[in-house]
Amino acid sequence: MTRQMKRQLRSPVRKRVDAVVLGASAGGIDALSVLLEDLPASWHIPMAVVLHLPEEHESRLAEIFAQRLPIPVHEANDKMPFAPGCLYFAPPGYHLSIERERAFSLSCEPPVLFSRPSIDLLMGSAADVYGSALAGFLLTGANEDGAEGLHRIHLAGGLTAVQEPEEAQIPTMPQAAIARHLPDYVLPLRDLRALLLQLEAVHEH
Repeated sequence: MTRQMKRQLRSPVRKRVDAVVLGASAGGIDALSVLLEDLPASWHIPMAVVLHLPEEHESRLAEIFAQRLPIPVHEANDKMPFAPGCLYFAPPGYHLSIERERAFSLSCEPPVLFSRPSIDLLMGSAADVYGSALAGFLLTGANEDGAEGLHRIHLAGGLTAVQEPEEAQIPTMPQAAIARHLPDYVLPLRDLRALLLQLEAVHEH
């Protein structure tokens, strides 16, 4: 797989992507900080993140990343538009999905793989809406949430990318995704960041 990944790194990305969904669990804040650092203020692709957090705690993710990034960062609310150029975090205790009109929906349905919000549900709903114009990124984590969602993106013709398990703080989540289907990219965070920037460059042209 290593040789295959290196070939992918050298190949320019020509696929247009209109939205990005990201999932992470244990170690996810640090991983997202590396992945998203120094995004340009002109960033256009909308991004939504599910990061597993204890339901009983208020999330400060939007506040933390708003201080680090030059783009608008929000905690997603029900019926809020999934707007270009913005980064959204799922609130704790609610499943987050994307509706046909490209707006968010929150629900209190039972946890999926012990997780609410569920990465699988966000990715699956986004795949239904964006199809082949979606990219999914799955990072470090301690359970298998996200493996099925990433596979749904793959089946819809979208782009799938996973953090290299050997680099992940907790490799369970990326390993589960790789076992479900071989993603388009299995890369360390710095290379995933380069991939993200390539997707933005293609989108702008």
